[in-house]
Amino acid sequence: MQISDRLSQIKPSLTLAMNAKALELKDKGIMVTSLAIGEPDFPTPKHICEAAKTAIDAGFCRYTAVPGIVELRKAVCSYFRNQYDLETEVENVLISAGGKHALYNYFSTVLNPGDEVIVPAPYWVSYPDMLKLVGATPVFISATAEENFKIRPDQVAKAITPKTKLLILNSPSNPTGAVYTEEELQAIMDVAINAGLMVIADEMYDQLVFEPAQMFSVSPYVARYPEQVSILGGLSKSFAMTGWRVGYLVSHPDIIRKASAMQGHTTSNICSISQKAALAALTGPMDCIAKMRVAFQRRRDLALKIISGWPFAVCPRPDGAFYLFIDVHKCYTPKVSGSLALSQYLLEKLHVATTPGVAFGDDNCIRISYAVSDEVLQDAVFRIGEVLAELADEASM
Repeated sequence: MQISDRLSQIKPSLTLAMNAKALELKDKGIMVTSLAIGEPDFPTPKHICEAAKTAIDAGFCRYTAVPGIVELRKAVCSYFRNQYDLETEVENVLISAGGKHALYNYFSTVLNPGDEVIVPAPYWVSYPDMLKLVGATPVFISATAEENFKIRPDQVAKAITPKTKLLILNSPSNPTGAVYTEEELQAIMDVAINAGLMVIADEMYDQLVFEPAQMFSVSPYVARYPEQVSILGGLSKSFAMTGWRVGYLVSHPDIIRKASAMQGHTTSNICSISQKAALAALTGPMDCIAKMRVAFQRRRDLALKIISGWPFAVCPRPDGAFYLFIDVHKCYTPKVSGSLALSQYLLEKLHVATTPGVAFGDDNCIRISYAVSDEVLQDAVFRIGEVLAELADEASM
């Protein structure tokens, strides 16, 4: 049997793999706490679900235009106008089956084999593999826990070569929750723009930024440099709509047309019902987001209060998303020698699923999601700390 050379380079997502192992244990009747998957534990808001039901009752169950229904694309434009004072048109928006789909369409549209793409690490798990699938080469630049997992402009400048085509920026970050300040974002963007690079800003968690931090979008750069700067967004995280699979790309009309053509040959339009639900989300009340954001911030602080007492770990306070990225390399031992081994050990010993940092480009860390109830989170983090303390004592002998 022949398997394509492209796929020989690709590894399964470790975030999904760890969650799958947790589900296997659950199927055996074992109680498992999963802190591995990036999925809000809140139900999709009622008005969004009602819009989907109405669409079904109205028979809105057929093909739509490939890039999405016009009303939804207009709603994305209105969202950016209201949130970030960015004026866009329908021609600037492509609706896809989640952020992954939109991003892969973008990579396929703007990159050629051999192009280099600067990827700040820690990075979202799928960036490198998506780039390899389209023949591009990821070039990693890293930031540590001591640097709050934020890259610097000089790192970007040093990574640029004649082959560099694109910079990926992710703020708020998955897996670290880091949020770039306005000054930090401007400094990095100025380097990229002046070098003639394209930039794709992954702003999937833009509504999940905790006070006093603020969300600073690259929207001003989209307005000034429309051929260079694009934005990836979606509804999965902010509106608790992971299963609905609605993401979008905001970009230059030429890019949108080509990405739409590709989508037309792969998936065509996304689910018609999901589009109506997304329309209700973007045009309806936003107080549901505020409630979730308050809960996530409370959970973050609850977990950090426990982790702050761990002398063997370093965890910067995240200003967004719903993850903690914890440097635990002082807990590694000969038998638990890296983040993957540690996550497996925690799952086997505690029945608590975490995600190994190696999946995100930093083997010193593990990621935990605090998109679970306060009680579940507190119990799981406390028990993780007990096991890590034992490992840290063993490692110091």
